[in-house]
Amino acid sequence: MSSLVARTASKMASMFRVVGVALDNAGKGMEVTKYSEKLVPSTRFVALDDVVPKVSDECFVAPSASVIGDVTIGKHTSVWYGAIVRGDVNSVNIGEGSSIGDRAVVHVAKIQGDHATSIGNHVTIASGAMVHAASLGNGVVVGESAQVLDGATVGDGAVVEPASIVTAGTKVPSGELWGGAPAKKIRVLTEEEIAQSKASAFEIIELASQHEAEHAKDYKTVVEEEEEEDIMEHMSDDATPKPNSYMGKPYDPEDVLGQGAPGRIFRSTLTHPEEKFKKRSK
Repeated sequence: MSSLVARTASKMASMFRVVGVALDNAGKGMEVTKYSEKLVPSTRFVALDDVVPKVSDECFVAPSASVIGDVTIGKHTSVWYGAIVRGDVNSVNIGEGSSIGDRAVVHVAKIQGDHATSIGNHVTIASGAMVHAASLGNGVVVGESAQVLDGATVGDGAVVEPASIVTAGTKVPSGELWGGAPAKKIRVLTEEEIAQSKASAFEIIELASQHEAEHAKDYKTVVEEEEEEDIMEHMSDDATPKPNSYMGKPYDPEDVLGQGAPGRIFRSTLTHPEEKFKKRSK
């Protein structure tokens, strides 16, 4: 009777394993992006109406960011913590080396005007800013909490000051500084200022790569790094034992656990006859 139960349990276990593998494979096929278990929550890539975001493998998208629908993001672009890029009723196209700052929002329009959103290369959209159904050229900087609204265009290298509002349909020429609400031209930017904006974009790329490396770690990697750090700490100069003043004896680097150096205990007159003559001379 017991053997019958064992055989039945074995067959059921095999059946459950087959079903489990089938369900796991089905789940993988339904995923928008390949899943790997990490120490931080998975990035939210959301397909909408069967349209999946197209994001380069060389991007950094923070775990708390959301990329939704018809969105294309080029290499070395970063979408930071809490940012939302939503291509639900139209498309969003972001070039290479750009950054969407913390809590920034990039959206499109369809109901009140048909406007997609286009963002060029090496564009910096600062924290809390909004780009809504607008077009930004290469090297543009949109300051903190600024807004660029429906149908507006910002030319290459232009800068929108923090908290400014570029109203719908406004055209900002290349290489100009705009500010205010509504935003107006302040002055023409110097070549040095434009170059500085581009240099800042490259610095953000470097910073994003560091964040990406940290978020890509799994538990095993973290444990291995901690163990390696612990070993290096014990091997450092700071970990060298301090001179031992016990019994008035100086510190001996060959000492092992306070028991003396290995081999010295055997230096008797039997193993080292010369010790006998040293004692007699004393």
